[in-house]
Formats: sequence, C-alpha cells, structure tokens
Amino acid sequence: MGIRACRAIRRPFLLLALCFVALFLMYIGIRLTARIQGIFFQHAGVELTQDEVALAFHEPHSRPPTQYIPRIIHQIFHNWHDVDNATMPDIWDEARHSCTSLHPDWEYILWTTGPSREFIHKEYPWYLETYDGLSFPVQRVDALRYFLMRHYGGIYVDLDNGCRTNLEPLLYFPTWLTYGGHGTLSNNILGAQPNHPFWNLVTESLIPYSWKYPLPYLTISFATGQWFLTELWERYHAELADGQPPLTRIMMDGRPGSAPWTFFTATEGGSWSNWDNYVFGWIGTHLVEFVLGIVVFILALAGLLFGFWKFVRFCLVRRKRYQRLPSDKDEETLD
Repeated sequence: MGIRACRAIRRPFLLLALCFVALFLMYIGIRLTARIQGIFFQHAGVELTQDEVALAFHEPHSRPPTQYIPRIIHQIFHNWHDVDNATMPDIWDEARHSCTSLHPDWEYILWTTGPSREFIHKEYPWYLETYDGLSFPVQRVDALRYFLMRHYGGIYVDLDNGCRTNLEPLLYFPTWLTYGGHGTLSNNILGAQPNHPFWNLVTESLIPYSWKYPLPYLTISFATGQWFLTELWERYHAELADGQPPLTRIMMDGRPGSAPWTFFTATEGGSWSNWDNYVFGWIGTHLVEFVLGIVVFILALAGLLFGFWKFVRFCLVRRKRYQRLPSDKDEETLD
C-alpha cells in the first residue's frame, strides 16, 4: 500500500478517534454533573426529623390518621460464608431483639438465604436469573429488601440498626426512606405500603441497571445500592403527576448538632465493604477537591490529545511536501 493510501486511511481514522474521545469526555462530564446535582444537593420529597414524626403522631387529631404501612418488621441475614448457618453476630442479635421486644404484637420476619431465594422464585420469577447472577452477595440483600417493600410492605431495618422506641408513628406515611443529611439517600431503613408505585418503579428498574462496573463499590452502589435508589427516588418525583403528594425522607444524620434519633440506633456494620469503599469515602468528604481534580484531568487530557493531533497533522504536512531527489541510478535509466 502506498504512502498516499496510508494517509487517506489515517486521516479519517484520527478524526474519528478524536471525535469519539471528545464525545466520551462530554458524556462523562454530563453524567458527573447530573450525579453531583442529584446526589449531593437537595433531594426531592418532604424532609422530617424523627422528633417531628413523633410529635405529629401524638398531636390531637379531629379524626384518626390513615395507617398506610402494615405492622411488619423485615430483617435480612444471609451468611455468605456458610449458607446453612443462620447464627448471626451477637451485636446484631442484640439490635434485632431491641426491635422485637418493643413490638410484641407486630409480625416479624427474618429472611435467611434459602427463604429469600424461594420468595423471589415464587413471586418474581422474571428476576430470579438476575438475582442469582449478581456479582456481590450484598446486591441480593439490596434487591430483596426492595421486593419485600413492594410485596408485603412494612418496615425494613438493617441488622446493624436497632429500635429505640415503638415505630408506630412511622406507619402513617405511604412510603419513606432515611437520609443521613448529606450525599445519597439511605437504604438501611425503609417503610412502605404494599404495591406502592415507587417500589414498583424501583424493582422494575433493577434489571436495566444491573451493569458490572470496573470497581466493586460502583457495581454495588449503582446497580442495587444507595446511588441506584437515590436516582430512582429523584426520577419518581420528577415524573410525579400534578397534585400527587411527594414521599418522605426521615432524617438520620449522625453528625454533631443534628436532630436526635428518636426511633433508631446504630451498631457496627459495614459487612459489604470492599477496598474501594475507603477511596469513595474520601471522595465523599473531599467532594470539591475531587471535582476540581476531575476537571483538571479532563482539561489536561484534552490538551494532550489536541497537541497529539497537531503533531500528527504537522508530520503529515511535512511528508506531503517531501520530494525524493533523483539518484544516479535514475539518471542512468533515463540515459
């Protein structure tokens, strides 16, 4: 293949590659901006402290308030190292008993590995293949809690959370999540009436969102975890018809000076943590520096690509101007 043919092939290829890189960087920038706006700024819905929930319940009412959520407490324990062993750590068992002792007349269900899969198989068989194929065990715990909220309703409580007092005042909101006051919404404690449209949206979005990302934290958070749930929360409210009431965020901010926790306690957790949790934990506490670093990196990369393109273009122009001098052999041939 001649030099001219090579040039003809390389020029469109370089332009196409540069266009692809530019579009990719634009896409990353748009997604990053959307994530920052949707995750780290004000969330949709009505925000209430736990004190405000308790006060509203105990205030006199002209008529009894409507109870939306059934008196059921769900908790999940999947032993990832020994499926048949349902013995949990003492600290979690103590937290669990703090809830059961305060609600003797409520239904309590502890979901272990076998019954959890059987529930999905029986009630939502269309999700079973995805459920079995999830990359990390904690993703099955995440997905299961959403289906439990959709099917049964009730209140879901992580095993590293306990109950400080009776949860009756929380039954009078159709659906609620907890919020730590910054970053994503939480999925550690949930409340729902059965078949609420929000939980239908969440569970039916699990398959489209079940991507495998390069890092464990991203796969867990974006496919089933808190980032996933927060994005669906914002989407639900964005698509809410006029006149439809927003959902409720119950505050669980553990920072000094925040509103007290009236209903819940917290113990040692983090059973799903991977090495990259510490990286993203640092990002969460140094968000401004991280965003500035990303911007600088993108600008530097764009500058390098532009410089590379100018260099290649310069070389192509130099080759185009080059003319081979005739050799002695060429002169003899002409003679």
